[in-house]
Amino acid sequence: MNLDMQDKVILISGGAAGIGAAIAAASAREGAIPVIIDRNEAAARSFAETLRAEGLRCEIVLLDLKTPDDCRLAAEDALRLHGKIDALVNNAGVNDGVGLEHGNPERFLQSVNANLMHYYALAHYTLPALKLTKGSIVNIASKVALTGQGNTSGYAAAKGATLALTREWAVELLPLGIRVNAVIPAEVMTPLYRQWIATFPEPNEKLKSIERSIPLEHRLTTPEEIASTVVFLLSPRSSHTTGQFLHVDGGYVHLDRTL
Repeated sequence: MNLDMQDKVILISGGAAGIGAAIAAASAREGAIPVIIDRNEAAARSFAETLRAEGLRCEIVLLDLKTPDDCRLAAEDALRLHGKIDALVNNAGVNDGVGLEHGNPERFLQSVNANLMHYYALAHYTLPALKLTKGSIVNIASKVALTGQGNTSGYAAAKGATLALTREWAVELLPLGIRVNAVIPAEVMTPLYRQWIATFPEPNEKLKSIERSIPLEHRLTTPEEIASTVVFLLSPRSSHTTGQFLHVDGGYVHLDRTL
């Protein structure tokens, strides 16, 4: 299917690795121009070289998104590079393990800020450009917002807020023709996920136990499977879809995990 993404400028936070990189690659292969925001210069430049070696277009913006000014600069850089923004993918974040018993209010606030503030700020600063293109926003959330996990209160709060903001923005931006949706991954094999698995005494056994709990094919979701859904939601082929939460998780959240 031709997704009509040719020359669309897509701003992607955390776009140099994992799910973000898969979204950048998938959008580039549809003819779009991903503008990859990432704090890891080596990873961003290496990934951009890989895409360009395939004859694909991309840009990189090296920022950490710690402050609203960082987010403003990211939006301004995207506009400076291509004169428009057609879509925003809010993706950057980390499950940082700030829990209730073993955390504290200060660390909780830091976690929420690190995982949520830039979602709002990037949407705010790209909005003038998105109004001109009648663009779209996709927020990457997490199953943790719905299932809980334990010992990750800050991340869970941020991802719960991500779902709330998705609906809130979808309502607010209806008159502007801007669509807003969320994709909810569960267990996805990314570099950060590999690092987490490696912390267990028996990493392979832990991974196998997780895979057994995923109803469809008893395997983890790939970043590319997340990316395919995200790019569809960004595209004009999804022109009447807004305010939706799409689970790309092999049935993890909604189906019987004992099967």
